[in-house]
Amino acid sequence: MFEGSCIINDSGSKKRGSSVTIELKPEQERIIQEEIRSGHFRNVDEVLDHALAALREKSAPLDSGPRKPRKNFAQFLMESPLAGSGLDLERDKDLGRDIEL
Repeated sequence: MFEGSCIINDSGSKKRGSSVTIELKPEQERIIQEEIRSGHFRNVDEVLDHALAALREKSAPLDSGPRKPRKNFAQFLMESPLAGSGLDLERDKDLGRDIEL
């Protein structure tokens, strides 16, 4: 269990100066302690700050508006830097091979 610097209730409002207790699963606590021991972070606050920033970054593209439609493979090849280079991308017909029984 770790203690923080504010408490957030169900309505989202918070009280400064209060503390909140967060109960973690043993695996979560182990990961946090490993990150601190390894020197990646100095304390639990840094781990939490980094995790929350990563969560925001991950969800940001979803909130940024409509996404461009994906290109199909043919469009990708036509717009690639190799387009027009004379590179033959056709597959040779597989004629099979003789096998001995």
